[in-house]
Amino acid sequence: MPQLNPNPWFPIMLLSWLTFTLIIQPKTLSFTSTNAPSNKLTSPTPTSSWNWPWT
Repeated sequence: MPQLNPNPWFPIMLLSWLTFTLIIQPKTLSFTSTNAPSNKLTSPTPTSSWNWPWT
């Protein structure tokens, strides 16, 4: 059963994770967000009741 043989797949998986963590991840984390979050307090919007015509 070739599915149980980790020899060809384990180095490929290890190499892909190392590539991701050492090369790709620092590049994507260095991008800055264009819309930085602000500390603006939001006030609740006033709501009014709806007059249903059938009640």
